[in-house]
Amino acid sequence: MMIRTAKILLLSGVALFYTLVVFNNLTDYGSNMQFVRHVLLMDTTIPGNNGMWRSISAPIADTVFYWIIICWEIVTGVLLWLGALRLLRVLRQPATFFNVAKSTAVLALTLSLLMWLVAFISVGGEWFLMWQSKAWSGEETAFRDFVTIAVVFLLLAQPDTDTQA
Repeated sequence: MMIRTAKILLLSGVALFYTLVVFNNLTDYGSNMQFVRHVLLMDTTIPGNNGMWRSISAPIADTVFYWIIICWEIVTGVLLWLGALRLLRVLRQPATFFNVAKSTAVLALTLSLLMWLVAFISVGGEWFLMWQSKAWSGEETAFRDFVTIAVVFLLLAQPDTDTQA
């Protein structure tokens, strides 16, 4: 029962994290929009780099990119909370029920991992060369978040057995 409880608590911790991320993105919209804008503009990358043709200076693109991120975070957060509730409901049930109930949480954690890996590390970091910016690089944060969530994913993915209960 302790391992199942740990899985639910860690999943809830990630859900809380997403709740706060969405809250911050909505209540401090301007600051976070500046991050997206500067990443897309590539205006703080190494001067004269050959990747500047990739920069996007259309303000509508900033808004579209930012809202895609926010919506991705909202969907992920909702699924994380639903996943935690599903697991809580079957906490004392046989392992087969608990293992089946993990599907929502697995989906949510996968969406989270994809956001950090694809949107931030790959697209932001490599396509828009965010790694070159001292002022607007979010790669260390994205990597930290990816690893933290990956640990929770790996723990959750471990099959539960009735002997653990």
